[in-house]
Amino acid sequence: MSAAEAVYEALLERVGEANPRPRIEPVRRLAELAGSPQLSFPVIQVAGTNGKTSTSRAIESLLRAHGLRTGLFTSPHLVDFTERFQLDGEPIDGEVLASAWQELQAPLALVDAELASAGHGPITFFEALAVLAFTAFADAPVDVAVIEVGMGGEWDATNIVNAQVAVFTPIDLDHTAILGSDIETIARTKAGIVKPGSFMVSAEQDPAAVEELRAAAERLETPFALAGRDFALTDDRLAVGGRMITVSGIAGVTYAPTFVPLFGHHQAQNAALAMVAVEAFFGAERGISEEVLEEGFGQLTSPGRLQLIGTEPVVYVDAAHNPHGAEALARAVAESFSFDELALVVGVLEEKDAAGVLAALAPIAHRVTLTPVDSPRSTGVAELARIAGDEVPDTPVEIAESLPEALDEARAWAGRSPGRGVLVVGSVVLAGEAIAFARAEGWSAA
Repeated sequence: MSAAEAVYEALLERVGEANPRPRIEPVRRLAELAGSPQLSFPVIQVAGTNGKTSTSRAIESLLRAHGLRTGLFTSPHLVDFTERFQLDGEPIDGEVLASAWQELQAPLALVDAELASAGHGPITFFEALAVLAFTAFADAPVDVAVIEVGMGGEWDATNIVNAQVAVFTPIDLDHTAILGSDIETIARTKAGIVKPGSFMVSAEQDPAAVEELRAAAERLETPFALAGRDFALTDDRLAVGGRMITVSGIAGVTYAPTFVPLFGHHQAQNAALAMVAVEAFFGAERGISEEVLEEGFGQLTSPGRLQLIGTEPVVYVDAAHNPHGAEALARAVAESFSFDELALVVGVLEEKDAAGVLAALAPIAHRVTLTPVDSPRSTGVAELARIAGDEVPDTPVEIAESLPEALDEARAWAGRSPGRGVLVVGSVVLAGEAIAFARAEGWSAA
């Protein structure tokens, strides 16, 4: 077992990240005992429902192109646990991560004991994970950290930071059992990342979300830049291997057309949001140089987001796992690719809106193979088949007992015609499983 794997195994003994506790004070206490590492560097914090990871990675890449030493914390990982903690654009070294984990052992033991004596549960997986990231970044040390919120915002474990810039990607319905059943309630929780002195930057939002973000800005007297009002993606065109975008930022600059090596209009919007977040970080009056934009977007990747993992036949994976994300994915596939026929390999976790995901994907599906996700929270394939019968009508639906079986079946079908392809979608866990399987089988393009 590697050093990083040992850390992951220790974390897995705690309450999992799918079951967060709506509390923040125990995380503050743990960080305080660890020396408050989250106060050692400036932070850009990213909340929202969809696009958080891609936007976070774009922000980090632009900051790195500025010459800053960066930390990036995202969740979950696709294949390797160290993906969650990036230093200067690369996953953290396992020994470095293990050293930071060792620093936390005494503080963890003390806080767990304090919580137990008060009748509360111990520090959870994600609570420990967040403080571990802050500790590793402080030890590096980094010049700036980009921190993706895990779930919600107000009581998320990452919210012990005082972010200079609070970024909001599109807010929609997800994790409704935990965050609330309407966009207004969810947006109110996510707006909890805003602190006095923050600069708020938001993608275009549902009016209910805008109202909650506006209220937070007024209450805390913080500047609030909203896409479509204060900045804009003024042009977005399909280009070979990505998009060519033009952005009018908050610095009063309309930038020259810039190439972004990601697929889909939603990724163009994410890139524009990232640019404005970086403008806000350096000061709204400053623009971003053409050289920084070229380098920052030139080195940008977004694993698990329309990622090519196989050729002969072509196989892509995407981590879209809710209706909003699936709709954006379907549009990206339709506008960026020209498959004659596309087979979808779909697996969904039980807490997700499987019907909404399948309905959103139906326009691009010529064949669907349903598979369980490698998780105890996986929706059963029989239940998925029932849903698919309603949401993907008049489309052949196959059932597989595992992802390897589903991929073998879908790839065999796609291999019988040069105009066919395969897309694995429905879960971050499933996307990671597909990437790992492709590598193990030797047909990976990733």
